[in-house]
Amino acid sequence: MLAQLPPALQSLHLPLRLKLWDGNQFDLGPSPQVTILVKEPQLISQLSHPSMDQLGTAFVEGKLELEGDIGEAIRVCDELSEALLTEEDQAPPQRQAHDKSTDAEAISYHYDVSNAFYQLWLDQDMAYSCAYFREPDNTLDQAQQDKFDHLCRKLRLDAGDYLLDVGCGWGGLARFAAREYGAKVFGITLSKEQLKLGQERVKAEDLDGKVELKILDYRDLPQDGRFDKVVSVGMFEHVGHANLALYCNKLFGAVKEGGLVMNHGITAKHVDGRPVGRGAGDFIDRYVFPHGELPHLSMISASICEAGLEVVDVESLRLHYAKTLHHWSENLENQLHKAADLVPEKTLRIWRLYLAGCAYAFEKGWINLHQILAVKPYADGHHDLPWTREDLYR
Repeated sequence: MLAQLPPALQSLHLPLRLKLWDGNQFDLGPSPQVTILVKEPQLISQLSHPSMDQLGTAFVEGKLELEGDIGEAIRVCDELSEALLTEEDQAPPQRQAHDKSTDAEAISYHYDVSNAFYQLWLDQDMAYSCAYFREPDNTLDQAQQDKFDHLCRKLRLDAGDYLLDVGCGWGGLARFAAREYGAKVFGITLSKEQLKLGQERVKAEDLDGKVELKILDYRDLPQDGRFDKVVSVGMFEHVGHANLALYCNKLFGAVKEGGLVMNHGITAKHVDGRPVGRGAGDFIDRYVFPHGELPHLSMISASICEAGLEVVDVESLRLHYAKTLHHWSENLENQLHKAADLVPEKTLRIWRLYLAGCAYAFEKGWINLHQILAVKPYADGHHDLPWTREDLYR
């Protein structure tokens, strides 16, 4: 048995059991918590230098199976990778400007999987973005409602305000802003599946006159300053580094003088955007978010400022997103039999790894989540924001 394993694996002490295709098995440490079932002999050589990308790809392609808690499997596989690999400094990837067709295809790939599939593990309003846990034990439903409220408070949203929601998803935030704050909302998405269900929910809540959802690329937003406030949640990750300036310029042109712009999204660990996680980023690019690019906080902040907006508040919600993803992953794991009826096996494998893996990545600090509030100052430089944050927490 020992002869069938590379020496590097034999010297490890991890709570991991390897089961081979021929029925043999080998414990890499006492009390294994996770089992990797190796279904193909050629994978053994890869296990002596396993990147997270290689392990994830082998699972997605059905060449290995994971037994045990999926979150624990991610942790143990990372420890396996860390023990056998040195994370070399990588050059920043080459960036290319996204065009409309590329972005539309990428959005459709990720979001048009199945509305019913997303409903299995998201909250009641299907908010597919970081929740806000006022208390760590709050339910996911409560935390997503609190996220909506937190955003509206930061935007100082008032009754009658015209709010632009860039990347509105299934319309949960748009409906909340209209229902709870009396705003008029125009939301845009590139996902036909999201739009269909979002419009159905707008109608069901009798918000037709207050919420309009539409398929529209951010590059085609009106530039006449018609909106009082702008919110963009989980959207700019799809824009691409080369298009950040254009994206921010479009937000600047859409909002009126004195208006507020909120950008809520995932940010990179490294300023130059080089990948982290021993191949985890490569896996996500290939299987989850094609053409997705995470800018560093400094990069998106600079782009916002260069567009003419003034950054007035920044908040990290990294651990909030880790908790959100744990909820999502647990919800999906508890309903795998239903999920298997809604999406192909390969898709389900991708999403199981993605949700559990991203929860781990946020916990480890490989990626972050920042809410950046900016204002479009009046011509003389002033704005109407309160002098303190006290109003946000009353």
